[in-house]
Amino acid sequence: MATRYFAAFQRGTTRDRPFYDPHLPSYSSAVREKLHLQSNSSYRQWLMPMTGSTRRIRLQSLSPVPRSTLARVGRRRGFVCRCVVFLAVVFAMAVIVLMLLGTEESHWSPPFRDSTLVFGRENLQRIWKWEIESGHYPSNGKIPEQIGFTSAILNPALPPAKAHTLISPFTPPPGPVTTITRGVGPRRAYLENQKQSIGAAYPPRPIPGSIADLDIILEQCNFSDGKVCLFAEILLTKSHMFTVLRSTSEIAWNFCAFRLVWIMAEDFDEDQWMRGNMLSWKRVDRKKKLLPALRRLAPIVPVGPYPTGRQNSNAGLMKKRNVHWERPLELPAPEQPSVGSNRSTACDPENLRLFHMFWAGPFNEKPYVALLSFLFTQNLGLHLEPGQELDACRPQIWLWINPGPAAAVPNPSALTDMYDALKTNPWAAPFLHPRFKNVIKFRLWNTTEQLDNNLELRDEWRKMDTLFNSGGVTVSVPAEQSAGSSSATLSKTGDMVHRLGSKSEATYDRLSVILSDMARFIVTHRYGGIYLDADTIFLRDWEELWGWKGAFAYRWSYHEDYNTAVLHLNKGSALGSFLFRTALKNGFDFHPVAVSKYLKEAHLENLLLPQGYQVERPPYPFFAGFADFFDTPEVQSAAPQVSGFEGFFRGAFSYHFHNFWWKPFDPARNWPDLGPKFAGGERAARAAANPHLDPDDWSDKITDDKRDLDWATVLKRTFEAYIRGERPNMYGEWLRW
Repeated sequence: MATRYFAAFQRGTTRDRPFYDPHLPSYSSAVREKLHLQSNSSYRQWLMPMTGSTRRIRLQSLSPVPRSTLARVGRRRGFVCRCVVFLAVVFAMAVIVLMLLGTEESHWSPPFRDSTLVFGRENLQRIWKWEIESGHYPSNGKIPEQIGFTSAILNPALPPAKAHTLISPFTPPPGPVTTITRGVGPRRAYLENQKQSIGAAYPPRPIPGSIADLDIILEQCNFSDGKVCLFAEILLTKSHMFTVLRSTSEIAWNFCAFRLVWIMAEDFDEDQWMRGNMLSWKRVDRKKKLLPALRRLAPIVPVGPYPTGRQNSNAGLMKKRNVHWERPLELPAPEQPSVGSNRSTACDPENLRLFHMFWAGPFNEKPYVALLSFLFTQNLGLHLEPGQELDACRPQIWLWINPGPAAAVPNPSALTDMYDALKTNPWAAPFLHPRFKNVIKFRLWNTTEQLDNNLELRDEWRKMDTLFNSGGVTVSVPAEQSAGSSSATLSKTGDMVHRLGSKSEATYDRLSVILSDMARFIVTHRYGGIYLDADTIFLRDWEELWGWKGAFAYRWSYHEDYNTAVLHLNKGSALGSFLFRTALKNGFDFHPVAVSKYLKEAHLENLLLPQGYQVERPPYPFFAGFADFFDTPEVQSAAPQVSGFEGFFRGAFSYHFHNFWWKPFDPARNWPDLGPKFAGGERAARAAANPHLDPDDWSDKITDDKRDLDWATVLKRTFEAYIRGERPNMYGEWLRW
């Protein structure tokens, strides 16, 4: 009986259905209800209490989904998910393989990481070889293996290396690719300072011809390795000297009181390097005192081809999409480095010591202070009497002035207009004085003329959509309008395209900044020299850096990128040609981060040496932000007046305060205070700063000053006191009028 009952229910007869169409489910027995609910577990069930009773009614949904249907959907979803995951893994592996092992034929890079490389391996080898043979690589740094040299290149900027007499059995045999250069240049020598300069009022100037050995500096001061700069040396060749910095805590003048000097040149005249009674020098036995950093000698690699095993000359290089490899660069014959005892003091007429700065808009106190710091620190011979000659190569500074908005071209009378404006500008007029005419020169910037005189750009720059590209952010100003016509006017002062100078943080002249990113490479490649941003202040003599023939740019703080606010390129160099052609194929982008990417992907980073950044060396003063330079925090507000210029980042070559064009250096005395020689300009600037006061009521009151002056104010007033003849410069030299 029970068997027939359950069999009929399980066969799906009408007995398993409710007796009436459901408003509430109903079953003939509890057994049928239980079995039915177990076979349809997808019902949604709930219990409702009955009023006045402890019993509850079981309710369930009226439109159930069969369990079999849900199971089928679940299986399908799991299969689809597994397929998607599998395809994603395969795609990721393919991307990695193509990025690491891609060949020239693939010419492919993932869309999220497009390469900037447009030069093949043959061109990159020609660039490296030209720079090395021209004496532009005075470094022991290795050449990247990706360049693929099969024999060592002769390097006239390095001294010969001693061959190893003992070879360790653990030394691996030389591979098919070499990464070193063979020094064939003059031997280097060191001198040792025997007299301490502690107690001296002023440091002596660097010895003419001295060269900063950036290899040792970066080895001891490399932020990436967490190292600190702890020592200073001078290295001399027949006509050159290398200097490395010491920390301020060890000696009184960390940038001039040198401890160790080597003599290795055969015909070196020691007497010509004596500088008064401040320092005395003696010869040091080279075998007894060798710096660990200099003890590493490059092994001699036999000259001769080595098989590379490469079927494709550009294998391993990731080319930029949708462009062809660049044709071979048109390079002149490599320069012949000059060696001679007279080269240390005489200027090379083909390679003058030129500092470059770029300025847009009316001349104000920012370039004014930068030029004053140049006069205060560099070896210009301003202290010499008429008829006396400077026993050193006198540097110059060229200030490039763009008279209009960045997107405009100067009119035909722009040069005359520029000098007329400078003569009537109280901030600029003092530098037109005959005393400074040989060291400070104003140059008119003309974008069209500069680009047309650049061999790498002149035939193609007019085809660009815009010349204003900074880090991939472009401003749509057609090249023909920006540099081929004078239609841009000042009628729209609020428009970025027609903006001239940064009046405030809200009206930042972005286009002029982008233009300066390009201009610094243009002028250093065409004329040679070192470019500095106009928001840079000289803090010491740059004699040692001029001797380093390699290109360099200072590092962008702790970032792994350049900051080209300080940039040195050699005149007409292969490195400069590479940068122009690469930027042309990458949207005309000269932003420092873009330049870093160009060099990294082409394996040319060692040719543009990044200056080190020190995080462990205690800086003084400590700035939490760049604004602290203009508004010194109260916790250290007394420090500027107490320590003065000598206590401001002592030993550094320069200070970069990063824009803040709208912040005055000296709010209480916002005019040039250079004494009677320049009284006319001072009166004009005073009248502009105090238009509501009568000139007869002008008076300088101490109460007008802040109780504790800011660093910017202290530096400005220090430089001005030197021009007035009230104090010497940082090296104890007086300017006599």
